[in-house]
Amino acid sequence: MKYSDEQRIEKILYYALKLQNYLSEKNITKEQILNEIELQWLVTTPLYNIGEHVYNLSKKFKSEHKNIKWNMISGLRHRLVHNYDGTNWNIIADVIFDELPNFIKQLQENFFS
Repeated sequence: MKYSDEQRIEKILYYALKLQNYLSEKNITKEQILNEIELQWLVTTPLYNIGEHVYNLSKKFKSEHKNIKWNMISGLRHRLVHNYDGTNWNIIADVIFDELPNFIKQLQENFFS
């Protein structure tokens, strides 16, 4: 299915919020992400979906919103999917606990305010 950039942004925010809310509701820690394979699998699916939608945003849209690190987000998805040199779970834990809240805030401020 072909989505518009606006639809993709809505989906990206949806997956990001779902992931963040799940982590919060279940009191999941960085330590658990580093050590529990079930949680590693759980967090990768929303990250895949976010990255795939970011990757498929139009070039025009991304260039109009250069303040968001689109290439890093879609690049993370590619590394997770293709498992280049293995997954560094320290980086993934930092992304979901440190970067994800900022990313959500950027999306909300830029597209939903």
